[in-house]
Amino acid sequence: GRDPSLPSILLNSHTDVVPVFEEKWSCKPFEAYKSENGDIFARGAQDMKCVGASYLEAIRCLRKRDKQLCRTIHLSYVPDEEIGGEDGMGHFVESEDFKKLNIGFALDEGIANPSNALKVFYGERAPWWINVITRGNVGHGSQLIQNTAVSKLHRIINKFMEFRDSQERQLLIGRHPGGKSYSLGDVTSVNLTMLQAGVQHNVIPQEAIAGFDIRVTPNVDMVRFKALIEEYVYSESDSKIEFVQYHDDNSYTPLNEDNIWWASFRDFCMDRKIAIETEIFPAATDSRYLRKLGIPALGVSYLKNTPILLHDNDERINENLFLE
Repeated sequence: GRDPSLPSILLNSHTDVVPVFEEKWSCKPFEAYKSENGDIFARGAQDMKCVGASYLEAIRCLRKRDKQLCRTIHLSYVPDEEIGGEDGMGHFVESEDFKKLNIGFALDEGIANPSNALKVFYGERAPWWINVITRGNVGHGSQLIQNTAVSKLHRIINKFMEFRDSQERQLLIGRHPGGKSYSLGDVTSVNLTMLQAGVQHNVIPQEAIAGFDIRVTPNVDMVRFKALIEEYVYSESDSKIEFVQYHDDNSYTPLNEDNIWWASFRDFCMDRKIAIETEIFPAATDSRYLRKLGIPALGVSYLKNTPILLHDNDERINENLFLE
């Protein structure tokens, strides 16, 4: 940029993609097949090759016009986002190389929107993956033995499911101060994703394990919520909780006039009559590592009027929308 002393702008994209079930695709998922209507089928087309490619195209257009911006722009292409990002962006932000970039603002991925508007994400839910482990009395499967590992786990699971029900209700009735309905990112999701117990049908197991995928919204106090789920677990004797993945921050980027980055982005969209919908991202992206450092970050993918197909079969984008 013309003034390298100013805080710079980071355009971030992850390079990894998730696996495919090739037999479920209508074409080869890694050949970028283009149909007659311009749809490009490829794993990663939405998540997030289209965004990373658009950065390069934007830089190419600027260079073609021989236009030098006031601020320096950095592009980053990082690995491992799909498995948590700890070995990708998580390590990068701790490096001296990153600190030297003097990042003041960042753009990262968003998600497709079937309507004629861009989804703009200013925060996201913190991903917690936990195992709840209970131990109890053992014996023959014909007996009604008390305080078994499974009975303890069952009671704990019920507590988590009751909380899940409360969040489902909140999603239905919740409203923001301006009257806008809650979206998924405004509540905390809890899903029981794994169960493990037993070695034989007629043997009551000594240990039982339940795995949960929890996404903690910025609307709750993380310390209090952690204490709540620990209370669920430790209400049973000889039980414990293990965090497989734990992110201790769910800071969000404020959308107000004091945030010059947001104001500039919003005004740009208004000038070009691009409708935007601001939300908390329901899953996790590399932006959380930036926001934890206090760096404002927005998640945007230019994918309006597009079905949400990230991680899905026949993931695709339309070339006309990309060129737009």
